[in-house]
Amino acid sequence: MSIAIQCDSLWQGADIVTMQGGKYQIIHDGAIAVQQGKIIWLGPRNELPSINAHQVTTFSAGIITPGLIDCHTHLVFGGDRSHEFEQRLNGVSYAEIAAQGGGILSTVNATRNTPELQLQQQAMARLHPLLAEGVTCIEIKSGYGLDLESELKMLRVARQLAELAAVEVKTTCLAAHALPPEYHGRSDDYIDLVVNQIIPAVASAGLADAVDAFCEHLAFSPVQVERVFNAAQQAQLPVKLHAEQLSALGGSSLAARYRALSADHLEYVNEKDVIAMASAGTVAVLLPGAYYLLRETQCPPIELFRQHGVPIAIASDANPGTSPALSLRLMLNMACTLFRLTPEEALAGVTYHAATALGIQQTQGSLQVGKLANFVHWPLERPAQLAYWLGGQLPCSVIFRGALRR
Repeated sequence: MSIAIQCDSLWQGADIVTMQGGKYQIIHDGAIAVQQGKIIWLGPRNELPSINAHQVTTFSAGIITPGLIDCHTHLVFGGDRSHEFEQRLNGVSYAEIAAQGGGILSTVNATRNTPELQLQQQAMARLHPLLAEGVTCIEIKSGYGLDLESELKMLRVARQLAELAAVEVKTTCLAAHALPPEYHGRSDDYIDLVVNQIIPAVASAGLADAVDAFCEHLAFSPVQVERVFNAAQQAQLPVKLHAEQLSALGGSSLAARYRALSADHLEYVNEKDVIAMASAGTVAVLLPGAYYLLRETQCPPIELFRQHGVPIAIASDANPGTSPALSLRLMLNMACTLFRLTPEEALAGVTYHAATALGIQQTQGSLQVGKLANFVHWPLERPAQLAYWLGGQLPCSVIFRGALRR
């Protein structure tokens, strides 16, 4: 006589889109058993073993996907730049806006001057729309403080969000994001501050899961970024990189040499860079929101990524200047329409490959025994509908660590 499996909850009656290996891998009329926040069994409902579940939820059809992962955001910041958006549409150039004190430095000034509690409240308000449409894990970068205390403040706020909401939060130190005004004309001196003080302090406080930098003509050179990466290695933190967004500097190849978790943007990446990323296992994180808002015309080389087997992730890049995006599901549609990804590739980009871009693929990103029970039930017939609908909030039930998120 077999002994019944004990579990906290059982979820059944929907098709399970497991996303194992980055493919739909659908289990029709499936069931998921959860114990202590992890999946202990999943498969077709008609193959369920004997189970004693404390709670049983039976859906009337629909699909279950892994919880969505937004693997690149700048969700914590002070101030507002909607007026700059209006100025640009009225013909004012970015250079003119910057000369007026606008641009990223206006966000830096506002972030430095915003109290920690207020930053937390503002970030939480931005987080809610993402959570409402199925996000169960989000990455949040610093990079609008650009001094030691403000960078620490931003990362503390990001960590606090995980205590206030049912969501996994991964934090990234992006102190090498831009040159602060007090270091005008002294970029090497600022990199000294980043590598000698900010990164060690962030690592000592346990406030970051990774280190990022912006490699671009208007930010930092590959040589300067390499110094940042070396400091990250000394702090035993993995690296990521904003690369090839506006020009080809070879940043993604540099990232690959340091076995970066991801290289992000990548509109101007070339085949040599792509081959290097493939060899290193570095994920290509595409950010269609910024591409759309900036009205770019240079698309990331999707065919090269496919040809060389580079995993493709998709993220909102939620930030005040170039991607004020609070819908990861809208990014799925943009990735399909603007970059010509398939709906399956797009969904993999916010689940399976997004997890790899954060280094959490062993616990999240697909529905498998042993992984966290973070998943979403959608009253839909096909997973492609997640990328198909424009706008609106599709009704969904979000299960976070085995419990219904309310």
